[in-house]
Amino acid sequence: MNILANIRFCVDPNFIIGTYCSNLVCNFYNPNYSITKLYQIHNKRNSLSKKPSYLDIHKHHFDSVLVSVGTEEIVEEVIEGSYKKFRWNEIRNDITEEQKQAIAKLPFRMEKRCKAVMRQIICFSEEKGRLCDVLRAWVEIMKPTRADWLSVLKELKNMDHPLYLEVAEHALVEESFEPNLRDYTKLIHYYSKENQLEAAENIFTLMKQRGFICDQVILTTMVHMYSKAGHLDRAEEYFEEIKLLGEPLDKRSYGSMIMAYIRAGMPEKGESLLEEMDAQDIYAGSEVYKALLRAYSVIGNAEGAQRVFDAIQLAGIIPDDKMCSLLIYAYSMAGQSQKARIAFENMKRAGIEPTDKCISSVLVAYEKENMLNTALEFLIELERDGIMVKEETSRILAGWFRKLGVVEEVELVLRDFATTTSHQIS
Repeated sequence: MNILANIRFCVDPNFIIGTYCSNLVCNFYNPNYSITKLYQIHNKRNSLSKKPSYLDIHKHHFDSVLVSVGTEEIVEEVIEGSYKKFRWNEIRNDITEEQKQAIAKLPFRMEKRCKAVMRQIICFSEEKGRLCDVLRAWVEIMKPTRADWLSVLKELKNMDHPLYLEVAEHALVEESFEPNLRDYTKLIHYYSKENQLEAAENIFTLMKQRGFICDQVILTTMVHMYSKAGHLDRAEEYFEEIKLLGEPLDKRSYGSMIMAYIRAGMPEKGESLLEEMDAQDIYAGSEVYKALLRAYSVIGNAEGAQRVFDAIQLAGIIPDDKMCSLLIYAYSMAGQSQKARIAFENMKRAGIEPTDKCISSVLVAYEKENMLNTALEFLIELERDGIMVKEETSRILAGWFRKLGVVEEVELVLRDFATTTSHQIS
């Protein structure tokens, strides 16, 4: 709408109407007008002047209103031409019950300026304009600090709010947020978890454009992201960038790359990095060792599985029943029943109670070599030790008997299993 140019007007102190006087806000609301004189608009905290206030307004083509009602500041809709930028009003009672509950759950000790923008975000809809305009207005009106931004982001993340990412991305461009490298890392990691690779790459590129220098932590995050996504070539590229930093690699960087090789079906390359770590007295986490052990186990590479199992113990990690089960299974898949049995007995001597998976793996190894009598002797010995077979072992043994055409023995095994199960339940 057209408003008089170079005309002075009086404002009634009981209902102050003026233009929101901020150079920054003016620039992004409507760059086509300027304000030469600036007057503070008072609220209850700043008592109203008894004299009328005057504002000089130059140019035209705007419709921007700032109203002070009690202690609340209301920013009405801003229109430039036919484009509506945003509408920000103090939240009243005309909101949904769900929104009311979300607002009521905001932390009691949260700063008022943080609660103000949280209410806007909780009740935000696309009809009101753009969220970035609301956040910019919040910055200009309430002058938030980094602590305020972090408080808002933490609460949005705890709420699992759908606008969390949009607010987090906008915060990176605000000087009041004082963004650092870790802020970019957290956002990239969040996108990585959601498998949004392009969005993560965009943040990474933006970070470099703003002059931040990559360190090992953020590059490791990129390796981990592409490792999970199965993009080995990209993971290798970022891993090489870590090496170019000239700093000693830590176990996270190595571990992420080892997992990338495991997911790509290349456990040998993963093991090579594991040996490189050992030479530097760096030890990976137990989950990396277990993943490598499993990779060798499922393909029946018993030698590789044994090497990794030995490396686990050299790293000071005490093997558990799952690790022992994977080693036994590797020997079972390789058809090496004797070594599978030795690994089983070693586990018992170490005081680790054998699981049904371990027992069934030994049976599979005996079946591959058609050693039925040895298998039965093995089961009888377990029974003497008070170790009862369960469903998986009984199923494998029954399947073996069916192949041999021994129907009565199958029925006996199933009957014994049913009896054992009923006793355990009672």
